[in-house]
Amino acid sequence: MNLVIDIGNTRTKFSVMNRGEVLITVPVDELKPEHIGLLKHEYPDLQKAILCSVKDYPVALKAELERFEKFIELNESTPLPVKNLYKTPGTLGKDRIAAAVGAFDLYPEFNLLIIDAGTAITYDIVNASGEFLGGNISPGIEMRFQALHTFTGKLPLVKRQPFDKLFGTITEEAILAGVQNGVIFEVDKAIDTFKDFYKNLKVIITGGNADFFDNKLKNSFFVHFNLIALGLNRILEHNE
Repeated sequence: MNLVIDIGNTRTKFSVMNRGEVLITVPVDELKPEHIGLLKHEYPDLQKAILCSVKDYPVALKAELERFEKFIELNESTPLPVKNLYKTPGTLGKDRIAAAVGAFDLYPEFNLLIIDAGTAITYDIVNASGEFLGGNISPGIEMRFQALHTFTGKLPLVKRQPFDKLFGTITEEAILAGVQNGVIFEVDKAIDTFKDFYKNLKVIITGGNADFFDNKLKNSFFVHFNLIALGLNRILEHNE
């Protein structure tokens, strides 16, 4: 039984895995050392752990994780079940490579476009040979709303919400149309373009805003909310 931890820009998710299956996934604002003890008490068979983080985290948490039978903190030197062709692996987001591993584990015979819709929107390509080729990074939905408010004098801060108009007739609606329709247009066009270059392409969307795209894209796609957890667990197994 494994513990996998994904510390992102805005939240942390931890999952308990058993034989490749997700038993639980819990999002928290901050994972604290005492949470690890509670998890071990509830799941006595927890023996191994892996963590990926896009930011610094408490030393005390790392010390608690190092008490596991095996603990891996994912970095550019960690052996992977895919070949990483990124030219600067030290700058590659650990969540991006974990999601890529998870996607390839699910669909090993396909070219894959992995779209992670979170704080940023990332587009990453893994080919059918299991090679991580690289990707794109774009501002996320909330970041676009925040940027319009922060870098202009009078535009209000608007939150993501249901909106199905092509354009707005008041300023708040115009922002909604610009941001939310713009993201839909961007993602659909990105998928179309990647399909031109990579045949037999499967599209997987993950991340906190993955649900936003439901019934909005012209292209077909699969949603996997636990893709990073699956990838981290696969990396942990690869290093046994």
